[in-house]
Amino acid sequence: MQRRGLLLILSSPSGAGKSTLARRLMDWDPTIRFSVSATTRPPRPGEVDGQHYYFRDRAAFETMIDEGEMLEHAEVFGNFYGSPRAPVEAAMREGRDTLFDIDWQGGQQIRNSALGRDVVSVFVLPPSIAELDRRLRGRAQDSDEVIAGRMAKSRDEISHWAEYDYVLVNDDLDISFNSLLTILEAERMRRDRQPALSDFVRGLNREFEQR
Repeated sequence: MQRRGLLLILSSPSGAGKSTLARRLMDWDPTIRFSVSATTRPPRPGEVDGQHYYFRDRAAFETMIDEGEMLEHAEVFGNFYGSPRAPVEAAMREGRDTLFDIDWQGGQQIRNSALGRDVVSVFVLPPSIAELDRRLRGRAQDSDEVIAGRMAKSRDEISHWAEYDYVLVNDDLDISFNSLLTILEAERMRRDRQPALSDFVRGLNREFEQR
């Protein structure tokens, strides 16, 4: 039976494992749509409109905000970023889920939007702050100054854990991924996400009457 797609929000402090879990989830189910953000920043070499971002000028982006076409948005370092509503609604009608890899502020805006009842939000915590620091340094991508900034931001991000439907402590990646699958599969089966159930049950009742 056709179901309505849901909006799966994954949030975490940098280094907790959110992006790895998101990639695994999309490998597990290729029908899951990853939310492509819109932005006012210019495209970088190799970036494709509609694949990496929806590139819009500032006037067009502000019009989308004014007309309610953005599920969430924020201004970062002078550029707007946000999640367009139309592709998400199209995926929902097709029974496809949309995955959002966003922070708590974006998640809060989506939960408060017209599509909020179809949101499932998951916050990923590190097993310890020491382990979070170790993972960030293990990437060997950032300077000590950048890592210190990420750690400072992590404290604020972690303070919003209670705003989420589910919380995973990512001590073991395989266990956390299996827990995420359990959450997704259960939420997909919710009665209110299966609009065809009413017709199905009416059909069962007709069978009773015909006996």
